[in-house]
Amino acid sequence: MILDGKQMATLRKKRLTAYIQSEKEAGREKKLAILLVGDSAPSELYAQSVQRVAASIGMEAVLCRFADGTPQAEIMAAVDDLNRRVDITGILPLLPMPKAYDASKIINALSPDKDVDGQTMISKGRLFAGKPCFAPCTAQAVVTILADYDISVQGKHVVVIGRSDVVGKPLIHLFLQKNATVTVCHSKTTDLSGITRQADILVAAVGKAGFVSADMVKDGAVLIDVGINRCRRQDCRRYLYGKRRLRLLPILPFPAASEPSYRR
Repeated sequence: MILDGKQMATLRKKRLTAYIQSEKEAGREKKLAILLVGDSAPSELYAQSVQRVAASIGMEAVLCRFADGTPQAEIMAAVDDLNRRVDITGILPLLPMPKAYDASKIINALSPDKDVDGQTMISKGRLFAGKPCFAPCTAQAVVTILADYDISVQGKHVVVIGRSDVVGKPLIHLFLQKNATVTVCHSKTTDLSGITRQADILVAAVGKAGFVSADMVKDGAVLIDVGINRCRRQDCRRYLYGKRRLRLLPILPFPAASEPSYRR
């Protein structure tokens, strides 16, 4: 069975649209501020995609743009203003920022209650402690889509390949909160295949196409690929062969289309 991230995102959009409308009617309108520092073309495109998704569910997303060279103090003051504004309910800083800026300082100036991508140190601490918080959207999407498909992780052995701050590390805590047994593998892991073959749920977050081969997966395992890769083939689905035929479809291959739908 293929877990279709786009299909589930479409269903979730319908629920979010109804939720946003009910909040408006109750006088609790939601509005997102997107923080864009510099002139990164990928960040610009991502900001536009977030705005489109927000508009599609009836929510406004305002772009707060700061040209490269804007004094950091001015950006910090703008963040403080966004924290104070009652009409702004979420703030999304886009990375990377130009090297001249202390991105960590800017991010950690965000109110954790508006840190919708779970990037501040306080948000990360809350996640570690199992307290209510926003988690990074890709990691949250992984556990959400499993729940959407009624795939329980309790008591299961979950193996995550990758230890990034935005996927691998958050997934450790999100899965532990659901009573899974979690193993994290990385570039220094020995006998990687031996470990992945023990997984009931295997999450690949390494950003390298074709990294997971058929002999690394046991029969009956749930396989999730959250990597984003460029493929020469028009159809980027990968057919892997071993004793059985495995068909892997990245469930969240396009952040612009999928991840914002899972953002709370």
